[in-house]
Amino acid sequence: MSEDFFIRSFKSSDFNQVMNLWMETGLGNPERGDDLVVVERTLKLGGAFWVLEHKPTHQVIGTSWITNDGRRLYLHHFGIKPEFQGMHLATSLLETSLAFAKETGLQIKLEVHQQNKKAIELYQKAGFINLGDYGVFIIRNYQ
Repeated sequence: MSEDFFIRSFKSSDFNQVMNLWMETGLGNPERGDDLVVVERTLKLGGAFWVLEHKPTHQVIGTSWITNDGRRLYLHHFGIKPEFQGMHLATSLLETSLAFAKETGLQIKLEVHQQNKKAIELYQKAGFINLGDYGVFIIRNYQ
């Protein structure tokens, strides 16, 4: 990875940049309920959150958020700003994430859109396997 970039732990002051990145990449929207309170709660429960920063601009250009349910880890909101994609930065960010997962000894799981071929290729190279015909279901609002 170029010296113009570095991976560091998330700070609460990063949240506005993180949310802008998530909106730009389609990783987040208000329906998902991923706000600063939720992020901080997941970190207290044994999760981790890394940001990839562009040193010259101090801009957050990538995120990797791992939550821990005590049984397995979940990789969420893994992405790189579009103008920085294709520079192999995702590989470094994923390696950092998987090193954390390995330290915990827990399985790690993620969801990815079937159309996101580049992400699928990255995850498969890193050792993730497709679970097959599993559907993903969610209740976002109990009202």
